Amino acid sequence: MTTAMGAALRRIQLGNALSAFGNGFTVPFLFIYVAQVRDLGAGTAGVALAALAVAALVVLPFTGRVIDRRGPLPVVIAGAIAAAIGALVLGLVDTAPPVIGAAGLLGAGFAVIQPALATMIVWSSTTRTRSRAFAMQFFLNNLGLGIGGLFGGLLVDPEHPSSFVRLFAIEAVMFLVLAATVASVRLPKVPKVTDEVPTDEGVPDGSRAVLRDRAMVQLCVLGFVMFFACYGQFESGLAAFAVEVTRISPATLGVALAANTAAIVLTQFVVLKLVEGRRRSRVIALVGLIWTVAWLVAAVSGLVHGSHAVATAAIISTYALFGIGEAMLSPTVAPLVADLAPSRLIGQYNSAFALVKQLALAVGPAVGGLLAGAGLYVPYIAMLVVCSLGISVLALRMGRRLTLAQDNPARALPTPVPAQRTATTEQVATAA
Repeated sequence: MTTAMGAALRRIQLGNALSAFGNGFTVPFLFIYVAQVRDLGAGTAGVALAALAVAALVVLPFTGRVIDRRGPLPVVIAGAIAAAIGALVLGLVDTAPPVIGAAGLLGAGFAVIQPALATMIVWSSTTRTRSRAFAMQFFLNNLGLGIGGLFGGLLVDPEHPSSFVRLFAIEAVMFLVLAATVASVRLPKVPKVTDEVPTDEGVPDGSRAVLRDRAMVQLCVLGFVMFFACYGQFESGLAAFAVEVTRISPATLGVALAANTAAIVLTQFVVLKLVEGRRRSRVIALVGLIWTVAWLVAAVSGLVHGSHAVATAAIISTYALFGIGEAMLSPTVAPLVADLAPSRLIGQYNSAFALVKQLALAVGPAVGGLLAGAGLYVPYIAMLVVCSLGISVLALRMGRRLTLAQDNPARALPTPVPAQRTATTEQVATAA
């Protein structure tokens, strides 16, 4: 990696961390703010949250093409400005239509930022450094969200709506800081995804290219199952199971969520060293097994009613195990998307995977909430154990279709020759 690429990557990561910090101020409190502070009711709060997801689903199919044609930088700036306006309006309005509209604008802006930032990271890294770059992005995202949520909890007061206005204003400022930070980044003039996959000039444009890429289709199916079985359950089925079956208090549920973030922050770079140089498909398969254990531990937490301490420890361990799996995926999945993509379609591949993630995050809570609402917790846990085992099976099947450069780029790349050894070789050649 050149010095310029390293400087660009540091600026991108800084902006990403600050926007995550600002987002952490409001994400945990959005439902309470709309339903109780603005007194618009749980129904309106649910519609506002749905607007976040629906807006993302609407804009993501078009985002990739814009990224590839105009570059990721203007997309990040436009998305950050839209998200900033949405956040600020959310903090100021107190009637249902503008709240829902502002939530949709916030969701749309935040959605387009993600694949655009991912493309900027790809352009500003090399095959050797890409896994570490995406691991750092994931680490900073979680650290920023955690710290932002902590400070937000200290500043917020449900009895004073002005305290929420302050939170949304901070979030808006952080999005504008993201826009200003990335605007100062000097990106390479041409996308730099070299040596991972041969460039095929005959590859069709748009979604047809993704759909014809069997490995990418398999990765998207795998991604849907992963996000459905983990992220899609945190705020719906798993939370309901923990409170109603394990019988922990809402405060303890907050501790469990903190354990998830702590597991990511504390293990990210330890895990990175362990997974670097190993086949990506096998790392993902191992994550499926870890999450299978996590769901089985959750099931145990609902059976040991005689020991509340054991049940509480089990449910906290479940969230921590999910965090370890997430830390293993961060240096694995996003770089794989980049290595599968032809260099001129990186934005569209990133957007396609972001769309799959968003679909899973919409379907997951709905399914989990329906099963939890009906009290069908045994089928619920059984379904997610099967999904987690399915992750392992799908990952191994996908691995058969990947080239060595895609599945294990560290093994496929030639070992760099040390500078001192190169100089010695040149001296011998000159003497001869």
